[in-house]
Amino acid sequence: MQQLRTVFFLGLLTGLFLLIGGVVGGASGIIGAFVFAVVINFISYFYSDKIVKWMYRAQPLSPHSEQGKRVHHLVQQSCTKMQLPKPELFIIAENSPNAFATGRDPEHASVVFTQGILQLLNDKELEGVIAHELSHVKNRDILISSIAATVAGAIGMIAYTLQFAAFSGRDGENRNPIGLLIVAISVPIIATLIQLAVSRSREFLADETAAHTLHSGEGLASALQKLEKGIHHIPFAHANQGTAHLFIANPLGGESEGINVLNWFQTHPPISERVRRLLHQKSAQH
Repeated sequence: MQQLRTVFFLGLLTGLFLLIGGVVGGASGIIGAFVFAVVINFISYFYSDKIVKWMYRAQPLSPHSEQGKRVHHLVQQSCTKMQLPKPELFIIAENSPNAFATGRDPEHASVVFTQGILQLLNDKELEGVIAHELSHVKNRDILISSIAATVAGAIGMIAYTLQFAAFSGRDGENRNPIGLLIVAISVPIIATLIQLAVSRSREFLADETAAHTLHSGEGLASALQKLEKGIHHIPFAHANQGTAHLFIANPLGGESEGINVLNWFQTHPPISERVRRLLHQKSAQH
């Protein structure tokens, strides 16, 4: 099912690039856009995880340090419970607490932690976070999420280029500035919708899978509450809107509570709702 979703997603993006190419350059623009789409799809499929780790300057987490031993041990325990191969572990030199999983399948997966999350959480809470990230691996939604992050960046560049082209065209050039502007405005919105489509529901599913694996959602619920406060007090210095959906909690903060139109345009469901579901799942299991 995830493979079909990935193929559909890449096909949809190819169509978007072709549309943009047609608006910008007519028939020749479509040909150029097709070549660009093929390149982006190839890079997204095979290298999106490496690009994201490079963006955040993630470094391998050594299993020999005291901190590394702790994390590697907890990850191995959860992998055994979930019958998954152990992913590569990375760390980001960032004090804002957060984590994410990336890769294209369980055999090529990575889990990335910030320095802040390892300092903030106790073992039970960190175990909950690890189980959540491994749930993304097990549910095979890490590929499409990583692709979405890469493509969102590419779309951002396209939007900027189109805005520049709309206002800087030389006289006599066969361009449609109104069309360019419409596409330039629409493209970032489409990028946001793409992120929303692959993010919100999968967070609930990963929470549920983690709680089921650990027979309790208490540790993860406590971790999420700490992360919400931690991110508020220590903002993520180099967080990128295009990759925000990858993280266990929105690194940009700003989540609204309750029923709010703004919630429709956030990459993550409210922490309070996630905590409520996790604790309800715990009581239901008992």
